Amino acid sequence: MSGFLDRAKEQAQKGLAQGKQKVDEVQQHRHGNELLKKLGAAYYAEQRGSGSAQSTQEALNALEAHISAHGDGFLHG
Repeated sequence: MSGFLDRAKEQAQKGLAQGKQKVDEVQQHRHGNELLKKLGAAYYAEQRGSGSAQSTQEALNALEAHISAHGDGFLHG
């Protein structure tokens, strides 16, 4: 009986770890999408004359930092 409980506990912990990993991936994906939207908005504002090249560059830098840390998977999905 003890072996069964140990295996069940191990499976439950494995499932929790996989669930947490998936949640983290979804959050990173959402954050990447938000950064991409901010870049688009900054570029649009710059082109319309109400934004600055500095704001566009800062948004680009933030997006590139996110891609360096988490990959560019959010761009493909």
